[in-house]
Amino acid sequence: MDSISRRQMLAVTAAGGLLTTTTIVNAQTGPFQSKPGDGGVARAATELPPGEKVAYHNPKDVADMPDFHFSLDASRPKVTSGGWAKEATVHQFPISEGIAGVHMFLDPGAARELHWHAIAAEWAYVIDGRCQTVVLDPSGASEINNYGPGDLWFFPKGHGHAIQTIGDKPCHFVLSFDNGGFSEHSTFSITDWIDVTPKDMLALNFGVPKDAFDAFPKGETYIQAGPVLPASEALDAPWPKESTHKFSLLHDNRAVRDFDGGTFRLATVDEWPVSKSMSGGVMTIKPGAMRNLHWNANANEWHYYLRGKGQVALFGSGGRGKVAEFMPGDVAYIPQGFGHAIKNVGDEDLEIVQTWDNGKFEEIDLTKWVQSSPRYLLANNFPGVPETTITRLKQA
Repeated sequence: MDSISRRQMLAVTAAGGLLTTTTIVNAQTGPFQSKPGDGGVARAATELPPGEKVAYHNPKDVADMPDFHFSLDASRPKVTSGGWAKEATVHQFPISEGIAGVHMFLDPGAARELHWHAIAAEWAYVIDGRCQTVVLDPSGASEINNYGPGDLWFFPKGHGHAIQTIGDKPCHFVLSFDNGGFSEHSTFSITDWIDVTPKDMLALNFGVPKDAFDAFPKGETYIQAGPVLPASEALDAPWPKESTHKFSLLHDNRAVRDFDGGTFRLATVDEWPVSKSMSGGVMTIKPGAMRNLHWNANANEWHYYLRGKGQVALFGSGGRGKVAEFMPGDVAYIPQGFGHAIKNVGDEDLEIVQTWDNGKFEEIDLTKWVQSSPRYLLANNFPGVPETTITRLKQA
């Protein structure tokens, strides 16, 4: 028998009959197939017969699941006399609308010249070597800091800064920016500015003869080679602790947020007040262990893989999911609100630099959500699942 039609329903109602949901279900040969207007309107909303046991997701209603993997260190570096840089922006990695990333390498004696970013703040994690930064804020105050492996710096958008290697060993670091459209290859650099400015204006600005600028570089030096700066000469001049641009991630106990199967060191605006628009840190996951299913409520998430082999499962709603594997030098991007988990699928520790484009770090863990939900709600959500399994879910 065909499913009871809307015309039949209206006929029974008009005849004064009582058409119950049970009557409709008995008249069906399969799940109820809805039509436009079914369910009534406003306060006259009505119950409908049961439909399919699971929802159908029309691919036309949601976009395709985006690719969230990019091989940053497989990209072509920008090389100048003192080092190189590779970048991952929204132009190379379309999903990364909120965060861009860079791997930068400075030779001994090299300096990333004085520059600023008009559209993004800069967050950094020192991978190896030592370096010194100088930063100038709009008030005219400046800070000079020395860094080693595991240290962070943060420069707010528009603040002038520079980076120089200390000692006879190279220094390299990963940079993250709170704007996916930012390109490290088009920053506002001092040599570039001087090169394109009329010399008579430069002379008036600096109070020197205009022919003095004949000796200046003809173009942007970007990362400039130079004599090695001995550590004994690299004296720092830090600001008061509450406003400093430096954070010792691996040595500050406020950063510890360990979990079963791994360690997590994180600096947010709560621990590091200058970092108002970004949070970031380093996560290490033991072989076979996993950072459990969760999502970030207020920020996009960016990964740079330092060591090991990882697997990320991404959930994008609407029946969409994607799994990808990551090796050292790879980048992952998790859009705000997308569910995800990270598993170590290698035989050594998995080490990941992670950043979020919000100074406040907020995440919701699926396990905790299940544990806080009533047992009868879980049984309703998971029809057919044995009660013993529901109990185990709540005790996980």
